[in-house]
This record gives sequence, C-alpha cells and structure tokens, in this order.
Amino acid sequence: MPLLLAALARCPLRLLHVLGGLLGWLAWLLSGTYRQLHRENAALAAVPTAARRASIADAGRMVVELPRLWLRPRECPIADPVLWDGEGLVEQALSAGRGLVLLTPHLGSFEVAAQAYAQRFGHRQPITVLYRPARQQWLRELEETARARDHLATAPATLAGVRQLMRALKNGQTIGLLPDQVPPDGMGVWAPFFGRDAYTMTLAAKLVRQSGATLLAIWGERLPRGGGYRVQVLPMPHPLPDPAPAGDGAALADAQAINRSMEALIALHPAQYLWAYNRYKAPRDGVAGG
Repeated sequence: MPLLLAALARCPLRLLHVLGGLLGWLAWLLSGTYRQLHRENAALAAVPTAARRASIADAGRMVVELPRLWLRPRECPIADPVLWDGEGLVEQALSAGRGLVLLTPHLGSFEVAAQAYAQRFGHRQPITVLYRPARQQWLRELEETARARDHLATAPATLAGVRQLMRALKNGQTIGLLPDQVPPDGMGVWAPFFGRDAYTMTLAAKLVRQSGATLLAIWGERLPRGGGYRVQVLPMPHPLPDPAPAGDGAALADAQAINRSMEALIALHPAQYLWAYNRYKAPRDGVAGG
C-alpha cells in the first residue's frame, strides 16, 4: 500500500481525477449499501439527476487525490493551482484579533481547505483541525504525519482534542471542523438536515459562544479537468441566533442554524458533496468529537 500511495502522489492531478472518477463508479457498482445511501440522501435533498451522477465520480476523486496532498514534502506548497474566493472575510476576521472557527461540510476537497488556509494565512494565525482517527493503524499513522504541516496542527476527536481546540481559540488562533460529521453519543442533538433529523454536533457552536470567535464557512471546490482548486469562504448563510436562546433549546437552535447553513453551501455545488456519507446514523458511544 505505501508503494501505491507514493506512486499516486507523483501523478498529475488531472490523471488522478480521471482514475478517481473510475474508482467512484466502481465503488457505486460493487456496493449495494453505498448505492442505497447515495440514492436516499441525494433524494432527500432533491439533487438533480446530473448532479447525482457527477457526485459518484467526485467521491472517487476525493480518495485518489489524497496521496498528492498528503505525501508532498512538508515545506512544499500545494502542487496544484489554488484560487481564492472570499479571502477578504478571512483577512477581516484575523484583523479583529479574535479566534476564527471555520466550518467545512463533506463538500469538495476539505483537505485542501485546511492546507490552503495554513499556506496563505497560517503565518499570521495557525489553524488546528479536528479529525476522527482512522481505525486502521497504518492509515492512522499516515494521517498523523501527513496532515501535520507548517502552521497546521491536528486534534483527534477526543476529550484531549477538544481541549486542544479550546486552547487554540483562547490563544486567538483558528480551528476547523466538519459540522456534518456524526458526533459520539452525548455530544450532539437531533436536528433537521435536508428534512430528516440527523444527530448534529454541538461543539462548534459552543466553542464560538465561549470564545467570541468569528464563524465562517469554507470549502475547496475541485476545478474541472484537474485544473486545481478554488477555496471559497462565505459568511454563515444562517448565523447562530443572537442573543443565544435560553434554556434547553439553545443547543437545538444553534444546530439548526448550522445545518441550514451547510445545506445552503451544499446546494451551491451538490455534485461535489459526499452523498453516500451515512449522515443519519445513530451516534456511537465514544469520546467527544465531531
């Protein structure tokens, strides 16, 4: 496996995206569970047929592009063109002198979003990204080394990782989370996502409210024909309620706002969303995270 990953890392992005498109369709054809999740989730969101089909190939591209992003030398910039749209919002947030929380759904290349931020803005304000460690030991070790780059730290989805995020915000730094990832039991609330209740993390909103950090959405669009990426930064389409609701309804109101914002982002480019992600599964027992 390491030799294959190393070989893929040296391939041009255009070739990787061709191979990834084939892999995406192969996975869709071979796995009935994958097909069912993809069809059900895309149907809930009323995704047009053309976008549904395109998303099958794009899921494979997400996998095959990872070696190129992970295995380049730590000090080297992203090998492919990275365009920015909305970087002024990041500039404003950094100038405010507070922490910054960036939310990225399973849309496009979320690996690129974090690395591109670190590459462009990390010297001013480093970023710490929450991630769920892989179950396979070899992949977990690869994640820990490949994702750690200059001005970019990683925090596992554990209590220690959550404390790491809190320290980063207290120090006026940036953190990144995937808010449409199913958190462990006790760390979320059931809130609508494309019309069906999904167990939704409460961590992101809690960190924003406790720290006073700025909250923005960010995602990395794959450009056609392996042309690189466009990192898009947007204000939250549905901001957290202000002032915060009192009582037990506060967490639900925040989760609803975040889910509605993620829906709006995904609607901009549904062909690059990971529709086969099991968003509506029941939470598992475990440590804190998202």
